[in-house]
Amino acid sequence: MAHFSLLALAKNALSGHRDWGPTWRNAAPRKAYDIIIIGGGGHGLATAYYLAKVHGITNVAVVEKGWIGGGNAGRNTTIIRSNYGLEGNTSFYEWSMKLWEGLEQDLNYNTMVSQRGVLNLYHSDAQRDAFARRGNAMRLSGVDAELLDVAGVRELAPFLNFDHARFPVMGGLLQARGGTARHDAVVWGYARGASDRGVDVIQNCEVTGMLRGPDGSISGVETTRGTIQAKKVGMSVAGSSSRVAEMAGLQLPIESHVLQAFVTEALKPLIPGVITFGAGHFYISQSDKGGLVFGGDIDGYNSYASRGNLPVVEDVCEGGMAIMPLIGRVRLLRSWGGICDMTMDGSPIIDRTPISGFYLNAGWCYGGFKATPAAGWCFAHLLATDRPHETAKAYRLDRFATGHLIDEKGQGAQPNLH
Repeated sequence: MAHFSLLALAKNALSGHRDWGPTWRNAAPRKAYDIIIIGGGGHGLATAYYLAKVHGITNVAVVEKGWIGGGNAGRNTTIIRSNYGLEGNTSFYEWSMKLWEGLEQDLNYNTMVSQRGVLNLYHSDAQRDAFARRGNAMRLSGVDAELLDVAGVRELAPFLNFDHARFPVMGGLLQARGGTARHDAVVWGYARGASDRGVDVIQNCEVTGMLRGPDGSISGVETTRGTIQAKKVGMSVAGSSSRVAEMAGLQLPIESHVLQAFVTEALKPLIPGVITFGAGHFYISQSDKGGLVFGGDIDGYNSYASRGNLPVVEDVCEGGMAIMPLIGRVRLLRSWGGICDMTMDGSPIIDRTPISGFYLNAGWCYGGFKATPAAGWCFAHLLATDRPHETAKAYRLDRFATGHLIDEKGQGAQPNLH
């Protein structure tokens, strides 16, 4: 079998990869389904996969306006972690991390999960104390965390600017189980897993409106490929959440902002894991190809365009130079932008909406990619049972009205909402 696989691999390589079979079925829309999921990114496909695998619900369609993985799923910086400190977030992201750790075996697909560690640098006594509290909260919840002094950081990352930095590195909070995963492979793996279980993955099928029942409930969607009826409609469309929700007459407590990312030319192995700058918004890792992948804060204005502006580029570069000046001689290969839907407290929403038949998975701020497995698991549970999953019970839509916020400052972005 191994010999045959090597022959097949060589044959496809020499043929320009023209002989590979499709990874999933490119389905055409049917007239009706039990559940329609709007959005063919990681969250939508993971939801469909777990609906089929865990709940046995296979009469499901995932409708995507473009191609699978063409949205935020292919535009992020691939970081996975569970180093959150507030109740509601800690258990959820740790469940996601545990799913990441078994994802390749579960999907039988190489998603390139690499647990190389996530190191958050601190630069003051007050920041050290805050990181110590977060680390303690993590450990109390069974999450790994280690508070390092400057000597510990030097051992892990000797290339940082320790001696002449504008913001001296005093230590860091390390989650050794954090790391990265291959974003497009994650999407492809979930798409194949869902498709193999009977889910219809429908590309180039943009939702243009909602169907209404006699009682005002959502009974399906109107698309560029025709009308599709459904008993339930779940929305998982990342930065387009406000626009799709508006089709159902729902106004969400979020804003959409651009988040830029960058990659450099390939270098020899340099950065062992993920490193974040505590005195500015900058984070960096090294891809399997050798490029340095990094980013910073959201752009300071609302936008639905997947492109950014120069001030954020300058800010990100300043942050990188402040802690590791060696990147100043590295050539930037390209940059890109993804659209993030930002909530007022930096935490997401997984909940039923006030409109019968319409379900919401939105508001992920910076946490979208790392949450992919758990978001899919919990959204599938909600769609299947009409009850919130225990792990996601804090992510209610009405928390902004009741005041039960999950304000994880420093973990989610804080947009200027008006």
